[in-house]
Amino acid sequence: VQLQASGGGLVQAGGSLRVSCVVSGPQLDSYIMAWFRQAPGQEREFVGNIRWSDGATDYSDSVEGRFTISRDKARSTIDLQMNGLKPEDTAVYSCAARIFTNWSSMAKQSVYYAYWGRGTQVTVSS
Repeated sequence: VQLQASGGGLVQAGGSLRVSCVVSGPQLDSYIMAWFRQAPGQEREFVGNIRWSDGATDYSDSVEGRFTISRDKARSTIDLQMNGLKPEDTAVYSCAARIFTNWSSMAKQSVYYAYWGRGTQVTVSS
């Protein structure tokens, strides 16, 4: 599986931004894709994930209600729509994929994701 992220940029607090990840590879219906982010000097943090087969999602508490993950099978992309952005959302955002097993805590841990795309910078100014 290959992933390539795009989008990102600079936005003021309260604004919106969309980042996308083009996904390619065989049997994508067997996979779950996720967005992680990493701010300078901090550990990588789970943002949310989406099961490719049916679009089911899960989010971290810090972004629930503000961020939305969707997938478009026709374009083979997963999109992260970010609304109500805060300065603390500033980070490098990366998309990742793994074989889906269940909705356990492993689905939120970056160490269990085998495939990664290059990250894209999101900067939120106050």
